[in-house]
Amino acid sequence: MKLADRVNKIQPSPTLSIDAKAKALKAQGIDVVGFGAGEPDFDTPANIKEAGKKAIDAGFTKYMPVGGADDLKDAIIAKMKRDHGLEYTRDEISVACGAKHTLYNISQALIQEGDEVIIPGPYWVSYPDQIVLAGGTPVFIMTDESTGFKITAEQLEKAITPRTVYVILNSPCNPTGSTYTKDELKALAAVLLKHPHVYVVSDDIYEKLLYDGLEFCNIPMACPELKDRTIIVNGVSKAYSMTGWRIGYACGPKALMAAMTKMQSQSTSNATSIAQKASVEALNGPQEPVAEMVKEFEKRRTYIVDRLNAIPGVTCFKSTGAFYAFPNFSGVYGKTTPAGKKIENSSDFAAYLLEDAKVALVPGIAFGDDRYARLSYATSLETIKKGLDRIEEAIGNLK
Repeated sequence: MKLADRVNKIQPSPTLSIDAKAKALKAQGIDVVGFGAGEPDFDTPANIKEAGKKAIDAGFTKYMPVGGADDLKDAIIAKMKRDHGLEYTRDEISVACGAKHTLYNISQALIQEGDEVIIPGPYWVSYPDQIVLAGGTPVFIMTDESTGFKITAEQLEKAITPRTVYVILNSPCNPTGSTYTKDELKALAAVLLKHPHVYVVSDDIYEKLLYDGLEFCNIPMACPELKDRTIIVNGVSKAYSMTGWRIGYACGPKALMAAMTKMQSQSTSNATSIAQKASVEALNGPQEPVAEMVKEFEKRRTYIVDRLNAIPGVTCFKSTGAFYAFPNFSGVYGKTTPAGKKIENSSDFAAYLLEDAKVALVPGIAFGDDRYARLSYATSLETIKKGLDRIEEAIGNLK
């Protein structure tokens, strides 16, 4: 069978692949500590689950409007006004099967062959492949710990060309956990105001997961003049521990929302009806479970970062959001494993940990920087402690 060329232009999601490997080993009875999955270990709050059950009992199980039910759109509108002071109408909202699906729809609706999209790096693994699938060219602006994993206005200015369609801003960021301040976003906005052909895709999926007293801000909050050129992407997966419910949404220009809905009508059609009803409850209902989850994540963040920084040859940026640590392991590269294999890069290191220490993490090359690896702390503190003990021992065994 001859497959389409586009299949060979992309790779399977590395984060999902690592998680699948860890689960396969666990299914064989092997004690593997998995730091790969980007999903909270908390259960979906009871009130949200109950809303889903009620939807089933009420027979809310049929086809729906492709772009989302009106009551969910109204809940999103209320959330955006309440949390961010941003006003939208129903025709400026599009609901899809997760934030990833939403981002895919944006790329398909906006990118022409040869167009460019600016991606700050390290970046979430799906950004570049989605752009390539749409015929576009990813343009990376790489960062590191020295800048808090954030791009500067000067870097953004240099990256913009006549072919730039949009820039992606993901704050808090997957994989680094870095978060832009209002002033930093204002500086980026000043550049974007000079280039009216460039849009902004603001990936806000981790907006609720902030630490150290930080307050969330996205670019239209920092610069209202850019609201009409910003597409906000969000969903219920992370904040409400609803990863499997698959509900994401976009807020933005009505012409683009209509185009995305048109694209979706020929792929998935509507997002699951039952999950939409549950999402209405998530957005409109009590928010205390979110606050409790954030408190626990912050405790885990502090522990995992401190432990990693105490390991010789390892440095780790103190993340301010999301639920990821992104340590620099390049200080152990060049060393040899007990089996005699030299550690040359993040893939070698991840393979060594999985084989010898039974710890699964995602190599940094998947996020654009081979010096690092991503560890999700969306797992219990007990599991984190066990995993870090194994990592510390495995690094100590290198020669």
